[in-house]
Amino acid sequence: MTINIEYEAEQKLDIPYEDIIKRVVEESLDYENCPYEAEVNVLITGNEEIRQINREYRDMDTPTDVLSFPMIEYECPSEFEHLEETADDCFHPETGELLLGDIVISVNKVEEQAEKYGHSQTRELAFLVAHSMLHLCGYDHMEEDEREIMEKKQEEILSRGGYTR
Repeated sequence: MTINIEYEAEQKLDIPYEDIIKRVVEESLDYENCPYEAEVNVLITGNEEIRQINREYRDMDTPTDVLSFPMIEYECPSEFEHLEETADDCFHPETGELLLGDIVISVNKVEEQAEKYGHSQTRELAFLVAHSMLHLCGYDHMEEDEREIMEKKQEEILSRGGYTR
């Protein structure tokens, strides 16, 4: 498993963010029964930088808490079986790891939302990573039933990892 973490924000989180990210990425993939070793890239940045990324990729000129950039198109969420048919597109040529995609997190939003929702920054960061990992596995929340599925899965992943409110 390769989890590349870049911390580009000026503001520092006073929590073991690398350990939290790695644990939640691994827990998410175990929960979704991913049969492959995977590669995930995580960028921790500030509100201004995530606002620029959000504007460029989503035409939304506002900071957000987390952005997900999946590398894989799934027929159904977490349906990994068909991926070997497109091995050249989905797997790293040298490591053989499944290239899941990129996660961008705003450190400012981690702090703001932890305070807003009355839980720790650890729990908020874990939540954002779990949420984004589900996107990298093909889930979405545009429809009500999709939102309910994602929320249930997020809570189960967080609970399994000990990240409760």
